Amino acid sequence: MRLTRVSTGIEPGPDPGPGARGRGGPSPLRRPPLDPGRVLRRTRVAALLAAALTVAGLAAAGPAAPRATAASTAVPAAAAATAGDVTGFTRSGNTFTVTASSGAKARVVIARADIFRLWLSPDGAFTDDPAGSALAPTTDFGSVDASFTDAGPYYRITTGALNIRVNKAPLRFSVYRADNTTQIWRESRPTSWSGTRTTQYLARGADEQFYGTGLRLGEWALRDKTVPVAVDNKWRENDNASPAPFYMSTNGYGVMRNTWAPGSYGFNAPTTLTHDETRFDGWYFTGDSLKSVLDAYTDVSGKPFMAPVWGFELGNADCFNASNPEYQGDHGRPRHQTTPDVAGYAADARAADMPSGWFLPNDGYGCGYTAPLKSTVEALKAKGFRTGLWTSTGLDSLADEVASAGVRGVKTDVAWIGSGYRYAFNGVQQAVDGIEKNSDARRYVWTVDGWAGTQRNAVVWTGDTHGTWDDMRWHVPAITGAGLSALNYASGDVDGIFGGSPETYTRDLQWKAFTPAFMTMSGWGAANPRAGYQDKQPWRFAEPYRSINRAYLQLKMRLMPYLYTMSRVAHESGVPSTRAMVLEYPDDPVARGNLTSGQFMAGDSFLVAPVVSDTSVRDGIYLPAGTWTDYWTGRVHTGPGWLNGYRAPLDTLPLFVKGGAIVPMWPRMNHSGEKPVSTLTYDIHPRGNSSFSLYEDDGLTRAHESGAFARQRVAVTAPTTGSGTVTVSVGAPTGDYTGKPASRGYEFSLHLASPPGAVTADGAALTRLASKGAYEAAATGWFFDPADRAGVLWVKTGTKSGAFTVSATGTSVPQAGPVPAAAPAPLPHESRTGPGARHRVDGLG
Repeated sequence: MRLTRVSTGIEPGPDPGPGARGRGGPSPLRRPPLDPGRVLRRTRVAALLAAALTVAGLAAAGPAAPRATAASTAVPAAAAATAGDVTGFTRSGNTFTVTASSGAKARVVIARADIFRLWLSPDGAFTDDPAGSALAPTTDFGSVDASFTDAGPYYRITTGALNIRVNKAPLRFSVYRADNTTQIWRESRPTSWSGTRTTQYLARGADEQFYGTGLRLGEWALRDKTVPVAVDNKWRENDNASPAPFYMSTNGYGVMRNTWAPGSYGFNAPTTLTHDETRFDGWYFTGDSLKSVLDAYTDVSGKPFMAPVWGFELGNADCFNASNPEYQGDHGRPRHQTTPDVAGYAADARAADMPSGWFLPNDGYGCGYTAPLKSTVEALKAKGFRTGLWTSTGLDSLADEVASAGVRGVKTDVAWIGSGYRYAFNGVQQAVDGIEKNSDARRYVWTVDGWAGTQRNAVVWTGDTHGTWDDMRWHVPAITGAGLSALNYASGDVDGIFGGSPETYTRDLQWKAFTPAFMTMSGWGAANPRAGYQDKQPWRFAEPYRSINRAYLQLKMRLMPYLYTMSRVAHESGVPSTRAMVLEYPDDPVARGNLTSGQFMAGDSFLVAPVVSDTSVRDGIYLPAGTWTDYWTGRVHTGPGWLNGYRAPLDTLPLFVKGGAIVPMWPRMNHSGEKPVSTLTYDIHPRGNSSFSLYEDDGLTRAHESGAFARQRVAVTAPTTGSGTVTVSVGAPTGDYTGKPASRGYEFSLHLASPPGAVTADGAALTRLASKGAYEAAATGWFFDPADRAGVLWVKTGTKSGAFTVSATGTSVPQAGPVPAAAPAPLPHESRTGPGARHRVDGLG
């Protein structure tokens, strides 16, 4: 047995101090850590959210007394200085330099018509640039047409998209659209600085809303909130687990402060934006929508990475080398004595028919791993699992662990959490390099401390949380809101790492199955607090929990091509897979605010409304304009409006499908590659005209970066209401990649209200089959099942290699019923677990 202990290869940051924490705090399985300078004892401070909802559905007000931190403490006005009046204005290329009476200078650098940098230097020198290109690696977008004029009270810098005004007395900035009339943002008073802090003050619009600041642990609409942009590693509500010095506004702009310094953003009137440094440096992004702002932001800071396909599957982390003398937990843990013991857990998962894709069999707390690592990696791979390592001590061994042993994932942890900022950022980059410089694999790194730009390198997660209903409640907006900072892969340990119960585990896993990345964390939860609850692995539960876990994991595997495509959208545009309602419905005043923070869109088709209390009834589900089909029953609703009293027993996640949705699905399997996708199913909810572009690649390597991928466009035309013809036009896959099938079978499940008169494929009639059994046995044909979710037309076309069309004539789309336009008083959530709390498992996947 060999314990691997290595150095980080990164200069350590300052001592994080007594408030820093990492995994290894009080629990039945943990003793005080060996390295108190890096892993310090935990403290838990509960926080309650006080919310007051505005009439227009704007954000809830933040806590009445925000947490006092160095970053949020107000600077006395007398201690602050400003630039003064403008005394000079010059241009060099697309850099405009402003000189002020105090000796301060400002630079406006036009990078693109919609992107510019604003840099204010109190001492007039532009030499202090601590972030360099780390946060903004791409700033050269070619030539841009820019000009300036002296407009009397201000200088005006003009691009094709913007007018930037430089007010002369005193120096203040404002930005307008191309019409020079529509204001985007305006400094209400000059930016000020003291010896330790710089603050910008912006006028706030009457209904302006704000989003961003990274993985904030709580509601994502930020108007009237003061948000720390700082690492504290407390991981409780209203903290910031992976802060990002970025926010965006419904006025159509976003800004990333080009700094490693912590800060605090007060989205009040005026809006105050503070960082702990005597300089101001920000990149501004403008657009006609929140999505376009995210696109511009990630053009500069980096697009979200494209995870390997197995990274979308459930991961499991634990120590399987507990007999190691230096391990800080329970040395006698059964089936966790040496690293190869993890193969037994992999066998259990497969024996339980339980989807799962990867293990981290080393938790870093003195656990290490048993040499040789390679044999464990190979044993897991034989069962369809990839292997990662969880390090608290360093990354210097990654070259051998990746190249020789076959490791493909890294979870950075306590070696970085105390310091955060650049230190954590560099640790993630070292992990990325360890994977990509020693294999053809893609990066797959998890970090507990992110910053702006982390979206291009890592999954962020919510830290050391608890398996409670209350933690689950604020996790929904936290993980959803992370996408508003372009963090496509944001997660929290299923049911936390402390405490938990079969009920909270099952509910938590349900909704997280609709996010790109998720993981269980074993070893800290209570050992067998009740029968059938062990290790927080989904297969180590008694019934009915085990079957419900299985059903949702199977459903996620079936939805893999859809979720993978949505993450490709994120990779190309910065728009996340897990979307706050405002991203899809920016003009809906309800969707703009925290009235919808307890639900989200999984891609563009699924509306997910998690159950986060001990109840079998879900209230307050908001359905925006359009039609929404209950995934389980087929009942169709017309929004906008509210659903209260929705029956949601433990096996039912409230889930709705948008009218017109086209959802690609794999055959049922327990891990990617278990079987070929010999038949691809398109699950379709016809309603008017809609389309979907499926994205596929080899799922493992970086060849997609060189264009090795394929797309397939599917378009549907259907009546908006009533009867008519439904036509599905399937395009030929375009592009190529290793493993691309030359042809494959196709199946369609079309949600319709009545059987068609005929179904054709490229004009040739398909056979109507008399039963679902006959349909399943046939190679081609169709069957209408009126009992399947209020009506499903099943169609098989057989194997196809090129484009083709399927038409169903003489059918009708389901009739939609309205939901109440205004939110009724919510029903009580207490004691909803009586006889009505049945469990439905059959047919879930």
